[in-house]
Amino acid sequence: MRVLLVEDERPLAELVRRGLAAEGHTVQIASDGPSGLAAASTGQHDVVVLDIMLPGLSGYRILQRLREAGIWTPVLMLTAKDGEYDEADAFDLGADDYLTKPFSFVVLLARLRALLRRAGEARPTVLTVGDLRLDPARHRVHRGEVEITLTPREFGVLEYLMRHAGEVVTKTDILRAVWDAHYEGEVNVVEVYVGYLRRKIDAPFTTTSIETLRGVGYRMVEPS
Repeated sequence: MRVLLVEDERPLAELVRRGLAAEGHTVQIASDGPSGLAAASTGQHDVVVLDIMLPGLSGYRILQRLREAGIWTPVLMLTAKDGEYDEADAFDLGADDYLTKPFSFVVLLARLRALLRRAGEARPTVLTVGDLRLDPARHRVHRGEVEITLTPREFGVLEYLMRHAGEVVTKTDILRAVWDAHYEGEVNVVEVYVGYLRRKIDAPFTTTSIETLRGVGYRMVEPS
């Protein structure tokens, strides 16, 4: 695979580069934020490994600008910031995975392979279900001509439901996609956020677009 590594710790960057090269992969290194953004914006890489604390431009801002530009190259955040809010911010901005330093190179390699497997389908620019529209790049939601303000977590849940419109998805599916695979809290938090969404995207418009299938999960449908 073609990997872009945006990392300002040169010894670490070189160590990762040598390890990936030994596995047959091509690695380009960018050592600061602006050069990392420029390289990632070309869309010529299969995956981006992105540090958060970078000179010139943070990894968060790089990620945000990539997603706003409609560039959906898989991004793995590789960082010393191990707080749960740091991780949540990364996923809310569009990260695909998150790995903290120090890390196992074996695990890094496995996660990159997993990202590559999941990257087959291009993401649509705007998602629509009936008159409900969600723009992932601009982080905006409209019902008809009315703009709806959502929290980052509400937005993530709605985006997942709309990407799987017509399909039944479980609470566990939503947790893994929106909260991340390592979330260890209560699964019923999904029920709480679905309730928040219904009060914002359905109740004011007297519509029902999120169905509950008791004991199974949820399904996003076009209101009749």
